[in-house]
Amino acid sequence: MTVVTQTDELRAAVAGHGLPRVLVPTMGALHAGHLALVHRARELAGPAGTVVVSIFVNPIQFDRETDLAAYPRPLEADLTACREAGVDVVFAPDVAAMYDADRSVTVTESLLSRGLCGAARPGHFDGVCTVVLKLFLLSGCETAVFGDKDFQQLAVIRRMVRDLNVPVTLIGHPTVREADGLALSSRNVRLNAAQRADAPRLRQALVAARTAFHAGSRTPSELLETARAGIAASALARLDYLALVDAESLQTVARLERPALLATAVFYGEVRLIDHIRLDP
Repeated sequence: MTVVTQTDELRAAVAGHGLPRVLVPTMGALHAGHLALVHRARELAGPAGTVVVSIFVNPIQFDRETDLAAYPRPLEADLTACREAGVDVVFAPDVAAMYDADRSVTVTESLLSRGLCGAARPGHFDGVCTVVLKLFLLSGCETAVFGDKDFQQLAVIRRMVRDLNVPVTLIGHPTVREADGLALSSRNVRLNAAQRADAPRLRQALVAARTAFHAGSRTPSELLETARAGIAASALARLDYLALVDAESLQTVARLERPALLATAVFYGEVRLIDHIRLDP
């Protein structure tokens, strides 16, 4: 496995490996969810292709300095996990390698990023689009694998790829969960014991709403209230948002006639967790 930290080193490293090139962009603190993406990338690349994993805590997608400062960075453990998973190239740059001090170009998506996490985190998706496009260009990848847990992120990147004619195929991978239903996240390690024990209620609240949906409820306000009640029952959880949106446009729905997503973000102290569930009429 080759580990590089500079952009020119990345270009040279991937040039020395076979095609196709499959990228897995991450911010490190790798867990089983990330490794599921890596294994999928290995399948897509095949024995002759190249799997590239980026490990970069991207500062321009953070809306809170405290969140950026607290984000875990266990690089050595991440490199070990990548090596064991059969990664060919790891790109682990510092901020100076990715952004010039006087940088003045940002990639902005203006529709899908307006609501949900975009409304709560101004500038977040500008930072996501900018870094992902840079990683696409630097790695020369034909394919990139993302987790479905960050469904809005994937939707925004799909729109960027479509609208800018970026020649990269995007592959989504189902959310990987703990046995109690909590979606795997690098932020989970920052939960204290009480918060971690309580956090599975996000999934439980969404499942309760889906159960009501399958039982015949089609009124968005009723479904939202079912999920809201499950989250509000906790003294530890602070609701950031709860929304029912069209699965493609991510716009709020008044009637459930097309596939939709029930999505939430919840704070446990300073730790912000997200989850969603799909509702198919």
